[in-house]
Amino acid sequence: MRKLAAGNWKMNGTAASLAEVAALIAAQPDPACEMLLCPPATLISAMAQAARGSALQVGGQDCHPKTSGAHTGDLSAPILADAGATHVILGHSERRADHGETDALVRAKAEAAIAAGLVAIVCLGETEAQRDAGDTLQVIGAQLTGSVPPAATAAQLVIAYEPVWAIGTGRTPTPDQIAEVHAFLRARLADHIGAEAAKVRLLYGGSVKPSNAAEIFALPHVDGALVGGASLKAADFAPIVAALSAA
Repeated sequence: MRKLAAGNWKMNGTAASLAEVAALIAAQPDPACEMLLCPPATLISAMAQAARGSALQVGGQDCHPKTSGAHTGDLSAPILADAGATHVILGHSERRADHGETDALVRAKAEAAIAAGLVAIVCLGETEAQRDAGDTLQVIGAQLTGSVPPAATAAQLVIAYEPVWAIGTGRTPTPDQIAEVHAFLRARLADHIGAEAAKVRLLYGGSVKPSNAAEIFALPHVDGALVGGASLKAADFAPIVAALSAA
């Protein structure tokens, strides 16, 4: 499978930030892995235009489960695709916490994304309290079963493990902790979707930076990264892409 370096810009970025796209493309003209940026919705179309003809793909950060309708402020999967998106992040811990998104809603969104031809990046992760209580695998297993459409194929689905306590904190799980979770995800995914699970890319996310990227990418069942703050600047994201290309 081809590995994936994905960047989540979250609620950051204006038109001036598109200069980072040109810098990233110049720094990584032909990466050996797939490269994706998910900017705010206002930048998807412009970023897709700027990336045309390059190895960079563009994605959204969320979508509504319905294709259209009276849902003020929401964006459907077909709208994202029309703007130039190829992927969409779903079930990120910030959406689950800030907007009360349930596993069932995340699954509905994933089904809508897949139906629109987008690759669904489904996020899973435990809180610090759940980790300290020894409930990590139980929590993540339940999230996977509830959030991932059982009919999804490897071409339609990416799983991102993002321990909530490591997002934006500078803290990173130990290599053994990451390896344990990713091995568990591979096995649980096989139970859930069958043989396709062997080809689904499993990303690690949570304070990934140039200084720790190579160590993380050397772990088994780590097929890339979902990067937050370090994806905002080409100078930070390009070394992460390079580390994944070399892994």
